[in-house]
Amino acid sequence: MKRLKRKVNNLDIRRFRTAVQIMMFVFIAYGGYLAVDLGNHLPTFACAFIEKGVGTCFLFGLQHRMTIPFDQLGSFRGLGILISVFWFLAWFIVLNKAWCGYICPLGTLQDWITALRTRLKIRYSQYSGPGFKKLGKIKYILLALIVLIPLGISNAILGLPKLSHDFSTFFCMICPARTILPLFSGDPSQLAVDFSSVTRMVLTALGMVVTGLFVAGAFVKKRFFCLFCPMSAFHYLFSKMGLLKLKKNGSSCTACGNCYRACDMGIREIADDVTHFNMVNEDCMMCFKCVAVCPEENCLQVTLLGKPIYTATEEGFHLRSQKRIMYGINAD
Repeated sequence: MKRLKRKVNNLDIRRFRTAVQIMMFVFIAYGGYLAVDLGNHLPTFACAFIEKGVGTCFLFGLQHRMTIPFDQLGSFRGLGILISVFWFLAWFIVLNKAWCGYICPLGTLQDWITALRTRLKIRYSQYSGPGFKKLGKIKYILLALIVLIPLGISNAILGLPKLSHDFSTFFCMICPARTILPLFSGDPSQLAVDFSSVTRMVLTALGMVVTGLFVAGAFVKKRFFCLFCPMSAFHYLFSKMGLLKLKKNGSSCTACGNCYRACDMGIREIADDVTHFNMVNEDCMMCFKCVAVCPEENCLQVTLLGKPIYTATEEGFHLRSQKRIMYGINAD
């Protein structure tokens, strides 16, 4: 057991994560060819518009369910919303926000764009960390709209007229998953503006703009879209319930800053915070690169059900340093 633990702690987490990402991307995009259907509550962008996908993103079904009159919230329809959230949690609770770092196909695509940018030797643009942090609040606004806009279809909220049913899955219409992921199954049909109504024309046109920003943004900042992702916001609301956790022993931290420099999300707190035990914040995608570059014994740990499964060790750090596996801490 000690030998296995040592081997895991010396692991090249980057290669392991890349292998998992490729496997999960193929599974999500093509699993339907094997008649796999995981349901409609997946806590990741398993897009409903992928013809042979393995399931459906929870946000797609949530929007449909929220088109409910207020007087039916206490009925079986209202109970259906609670049941759908329960099944979302059943999927989410084990892996926590590692759904973002290891499974989300949009996250994987952004990492592939980053690899392309590096190969082409295109430097990242300079940006303000606090500025991006403020923009990151957009994901909570989008999450609120995912609930409020469908409610506005069946209810006159604040005296406003009811919305058209064309808004029933408004976020899906602007989500880059709808336009990009079907391409991997040979379906380019979503790369078009829908002129069947004014509402759908505006939403699908906006979707094309967001798709362009998704691709261009990945050349500006690693995991650019994740800062605005409402699924990530929804994850964070329940992240403390997750069985998988990222923990820090602040007394062992020497503030070397390796973890911050390796973090694709630019989370400063992972290096500066020595008082909190739980390091999973709203933008963390639990990729665990921070653990791999930490040189201090047991300073950072990944735990499952309270048991450490991947731990920062001096030996692991030095082995990865000798192999020049530095996880981007020396990158531009």
